[in-house]
Amino acid sequence: MSSSSSRASSRTMSERTGLVRIARGRGIATVAVGAIVLLGACGSGDSGSTAEGPPETGSGAPQEIESVEPDRVFAGIVREPAPVVDQTPIPSLTYEGDEVVFRAQPGGLQVVYFGYTNCPDVCPTTMFDHTVSLRLLPDDMADQIDTVMVTVDPERDLTLLSDYVESFVPDAEAAGTSDPALLKAAADPFGVSYEVTTGSDGSVDVAHSGFLYVVGDTGELLLAWPFGTSSEEMAADMFQLMTVGVT
Repeated sequence: MSSSSSRASSRTMSERTGLVRIARGRGIATVAVGAIVLLGACGSGDSGSTAEGPPETGSGAPQEIESVEPDRVFAGIVREPAPVVDQTPIPSLTYEGDEVVFRAQPGGLQVVYFGYTNCPDVCPTTMFDHTVSLRLLPDDMADQIDTVMVTVDPERDLTLLSDYVESFVPDAEAAGTSDPALLKAAADPFGVSYEVTTGSDGSVDVAHSGFLYVVGDTGELLLAWPFGTSSEEMAADMFQLMTVGVT
């Protein structure tokens, strides 16, 4: 069994949250989330980056993170109390016979995304931004961060997701199951919502919440990045988690 073989600043969000309480203090913005509305057809929202083309290089490119202020407020959302998300393993699609446990390796982080391969924009943009964020971290730190993508469209994705996620992060792990009850049990602690519908013409429509999640080595959800969080913000959050922690 592998853990992966291998709280929020103000922003415009495609997801709408209910019962939101934001309290800033000691470098944290906390949020109590009562409901999350799906991203319609994985096509809502704007991001400051594009999923096309390689990351920038040269003097205009984002620079490697070397330090952060210890009282910096996380760009991601922190839920209190932190949900425990490691109770329901899900089959690995990368390593046959293995399971993915939503828990980071000791001293590391695990970044988890629930999406699907046919997503036209939100999923590839999110994964691209995550890829760039890893490149902004020192190599020894990036090596301690595992990436997992879970499909919410298993009927089409079980044989495709490994290649898809590895095209962004070469050592990423794909996970998924054709058992809807198991998928729901794994997704619910994260607060993930998703829906797959088939039209009368046979077309498939997928809607899902667009957060990217950061899990610690105790199996607790540390941060949730809304769609549109920049690579620089993600990198700074991960650097802060691994050097200062959640205080």
